[in-house]
This record gives sequence, C-alpha cells and structure tokens, in this order.
Amino acid sequence: MRLVRRVLGTDVAPEHALPRLAASAASRGVAPPAALCGEWFGSRAVIAPSLSLTPVSDPAEAFAIPARLPEIRDAAPGAVGGGWFGYLSYDLTDPSGRSGALPPAAWGWADHILRWDTDGQCWFEALVPDNAPDPADLLSTVESALAWDDSAATWSAGPMNLPLASAHHHAVKSCVHAIEAGELFQANICCRFTGEFTGSAPALFAEGVRRLAPRRAAHLAGSWGSIVSFSPELFLARHGRSARSTPIKGTLPRRGPADDGNAQRLRESTKDVAENVMITDLVRNDLGRVCTVGSVTVPELLAVRPAPGVWHLESTVEGELAPGLSDADLLAATFPPGSVTGAPKIRSLDLIAELEASGRGAYTGAIGCASPIAGLELNVAIRTFEIHRDTIALGVGGGITADSDAEAEWQECLHKSAPLTRLLATPPR
Repeated sequence: MRLVRRVLGTDVAPEHALPRLAASAASRGVAPPAALCGEWFGSRAVIAPSLSLTPVSDPAEAFAIPARLPEIRDAAPGAVGGGWFGYLSYDLTDPSGRSGALPPAAWGWADHILRWDTDGQCWFEALVPDNAPDPADLLSTVESALAWDDSAATWSAGPMNLPLASAHHHAVKSCVHAIEAGELFQANICCRFTGEFTGSAPALFAEGVRRLAPRRAAHLAGSWGSIVSFSPELFLARHGRSARSTPIKGTLPRRGPADDGNAQRLRESTKDVAENVMITDLVRNDLGRVCTVGSVTVPELLAVRPAPGVWHLESTVEGELAPGLSDADLLAATFPPGSVTGAPKIRSLDLIAELEASGRGAYTGAIGCASPIAGLELNVAIRTFEIHRDTIALGVGGGITADSDAEAEWQECLHKSAPLTRLLATPPR
C-alpha cells in the first residue's frame, strides 16, 4: 500500500470538525467518526471521518487486532495515514468477570484520516493499494462534510448520581488494611457516577476539548454507544521499536493557572511521591517483560504537570521492544495500565474486584490508534464518559497507600470529577 496526502484549505478546528463529520455521516447513513485530540502522534488531532467499530470480547483477539498492520511504502515523516482505532476496556482483565454496558473492546480500520499538525494545518491522508488511483471521491466527501453547520449540536444531562461517600470510605479503609497485612503495596480504588444524557456526544467532546484542553482526548462511537474521554495520561506509545509509558500517580487540587502552591506541596508529599515511585517501578517491570534486556530506563521521574482542576505527578518509562515481538505482545504484558491498578498488579486486580461495587467498563482501560506509519498510541481511559442509550457514566478514583485517609481520597474523587460534571451540566447555548 501507499500513502496519499493533500493539504486541506480549511480553518475548522479539529474539535469543531467532529460534530460536522458526525452530522454528515448520519445524513449519509454511514458509520460515525472517531477522534483523537490534544497530543497524538506529534499532531494536534487525528480524526477518522467514518469508522465502523467491531466489538471484541476475547482479550487475546483484542490485543492482536492493532498489530495487524499492512506494509506502507514511501511514508512521509509526520504522517499517520490511517490505521486501527479502538479501545480496550478494563473488563477484559477483570478477574470478577463483570462487564459494563459497552463491549469489552472494539476496533475498526480507517483507510483515510484528517490530521491537524502542530501548526494547525489540516491534512487529508489515505492508505490506498499500490495500483489504485488517488481517492478523489473520499477527499471531496470530507471537504463537503467540513462545511456542515454544527451550531445545533448540543446535549442535555441530568445531575450525576454519586455513590455514598461512606461506601468509598469503607473500600479505602479495607484496602489500607490489606496493605497493612502485607498483601500489596498500593491499589487504585474507584467508584462510578451515573446520570441521564440525551443529545450529541460529539458536541460534548468538542466542548470538553475547547474548555479543558486535555492532552489525550478521544471519542469513539457505534451502535453500542459512545466513549468521550478527556484523559491527560499516556498509557503506551510505540514508535518504531521504542516503547514509552507515562504513568500519573499523585494528585492535588489546582485552583487556577497561577496556583502553584499545591504543585509544590505535591512535590513534597510523602504519600504521593511514594505512590508514583511504586507505580513507575511496576511499569518498568511490565515493559521489561517485552523489551530488550538493559534498555528500560526512566528518563523523567516525578514531574509536576497541570490537568483540568488538578496537579499531577508524572514519570516516564522507556524501552526497546525486543526483536520478534509485536504490539500484541506489548499490550499483553502491560494491560491494564499500572497507574489504575496497583502493585503487585495481580493482587491489586483481585482486591479491586472485591472492594468496588460495580464493574469499571471502559474506564481505566485504553483508547487510541495503531498506524502502520506512525506506530501505536493509547491513552489511559480516565476522565472518561461512557454513554449507553440515555445513560452516562463517569468512573473516578485514586491510588491508595498505607497512609491514605478515606475522606481525603473521597475528596480527591470529587476534585477529579468536578471539571467534567461542570461541563456536563453546562452545554453551550
């Protein structure tokens, strides 16, 4: 196959392109678009104008699909071209066997995409057979779709129903007791907010990208529902043979752009620093299972970065994927993400199943794309809405260590969810 690229003379921002593409796809009776916005593949956004996502329930099959990539000749630097877009839900590896309303995983192949580079230039990119003509019909359809009027796209949502704070307190205290008993070092304990939703999920995504500017936002949709993710966290990137993960552990509230007091307190927090270092070591171990011996390093440790409403501690782990291994092997070794499970991971998975009142669904799984040109990038599906029929769900949680305070952990859940619940409650007029 070969890559075809054209510059599009459009000034439509990527977040506004998604509702327009969705409206155009609906009018033509084709599959809805998928979008990645923020920092993806060295670009501002990658959007598949129409993507048919096929549900997958077997973990091995779900991990294998993004590894099935064709050879592309004459690929241009910076291009994405197309690839497998999809998600892996936490349900794939939940030892309790629980499942949410959405499929355990779904993947779809896109042979053409729109890519906004870091200068804001929009590119049409397509992967076509070597002897096929340039896809002028696809280019024309996309250009027409970008001209649609999306001003009527909006949504309506009722207030979110929160679980009892006492229930989360109990789960946190039980986790602390398990840590004190020597069963594990830490675990991520989560809960689920739910509410009613009608209207346009693409409009919700577009407004969230505009207001929150998340680094790893993603939107997927199918007959089964929609996923609207405003994640700040990179789970995995594989470019060539180089693999990278940037786990987030450690959170304090952020009260505006000029607020750096909590940033300093986060750097000095014994609990948050210990939490991050333990998970960084876990990610080192996960990557070490599939990377060349001696290649796994930590080029960045305990960096403080802003996210909507909070400060986070981040670290970065890198390694070289061993010869003969594929993205399927990389996913099997590292999923689910260490930052949303715990250490040791196997015991954490079991404890999560015991203490959390419901299955997590897509929350704390991963969303992204595998491109034959650009490689693999997946976020950690946190700060993520799951929409099924007229119901919307938001998972939220945090890492528990030996010195965690139950009420402080509940307040952290509220701090993390606040920008999202405000967004949901205030659609554009």
